[in-house]
Amino acid sequence: MTLIDTLKRPLRDLRISVTDRCNFRCVYCMPREVFGPGYQFLHRDQILTFEEITRLAWIFVRRGVRKIRLTGGEPLVRRDLPLLVGMLAQIPDLDLTLTTNGSLLSKQAPLLKDAGLKRVTVSLDSLDDDTFKSMNDVDFPVARVLEGMDAAASAGLGPIKVNMVVKRGLNDSSILPMARFFREKGYILRFIEYMDVGHTNGWRMDDVVPAADIIRKISAEMPLEPVDPNYPGEVAARWRYLDGSGEIGVIASVTQAFCGTCTRARLSAEGKLYTCLFAVKGYDFRELLRSQATDEDISEVIARLWGRRDDRYSEIRSENTASLPKVEMSHIGG
Repeated sequence: MTLIDTLKRPLRDLRISVTDRCNFRCVYCMPREVFGPGYQFLHRDQILTFEEITRLAWIFVRRGVRKIRLTGGEPLVRRDLPLLVGMLAQIPDLDLTLTTNGSLLSKQAPLLKDAGLKRVTVSLDSLDDDTFKSMNDVDFPVARVLEGMDAAASAGLGPIKVNMVVKRGLNDSSILPMARFFREKGYILRFIEYMDVGHTNGWRMDDVVPAADIIRKISAEMPLEPVDPNYPGEVAARWRYLDGSGEIGVIASVTQAFCGTCTRARLSAEGKLYTCLFAVKGYDFRELLRSQATDEDISEVIARLWGRRDDRYSEIRSENTASLPKVEMSHIGG
């Protein structure tokens, strides 16, 4: 039975973080000054097992979820991840996808495809090595991310989507080079406005490059026209090139809030459910899973939590709300 929240939004999408760890230290997500030596990541026994994740996934699907995206941290640093993919792929009619920084994708892409993964989205913030390295802060080169994308495409994990977070003064000069390159490659590039997720990335409104400005810049060289969403609640506004050479997307949660159609819940690596990307706290499902709770008990908790959901952070964002303590992007996977 489909669940509806207080604003009449159905529960359709579940994002599952499989680890809070990452091998990058991106400045907008896991800045080194916070997540450097000495930072305490979750212990192994605190993280949901593959069996616990799969059990929850089945319960959520029975409650109306149709799409599950695996995230992190960086999901591919979780040992034996294709095993989890194979377990989740047994759920009928499930759209099973994954978001990754691409660093480990070239080796794992065939295994993930064979296990039942449908598609991947790869994060890449610039084609310029110096810019990209300054953003990932671990000296990781662009070429190896591109190798991962191509390996995923060869394995059949397409269409490949590429996410670029745009921060003014850091990588906004890469907008056009990225658009040109991925138009030629045939991969779908999506520009994401720099967001105030968590409270460690020093977000300021002045750092945001509005999606409308991005579209104007690209369209001046490569004319674009808007395209209808693929499905209700799609987060990216779609635009296609007039010459038929592909499309791009923009995710504008800062300047063009889409809270009214949000159908997503997020499960952190230690089993807390968050009903908004900008949530302050989550509900502990790990405790339920490791108690004597039945599937029906857990299902009723999901129904109760979603039924009282009234999140619309992006619609009410202000300088004051931006400073509120919120769960970190790296903890719930964006």
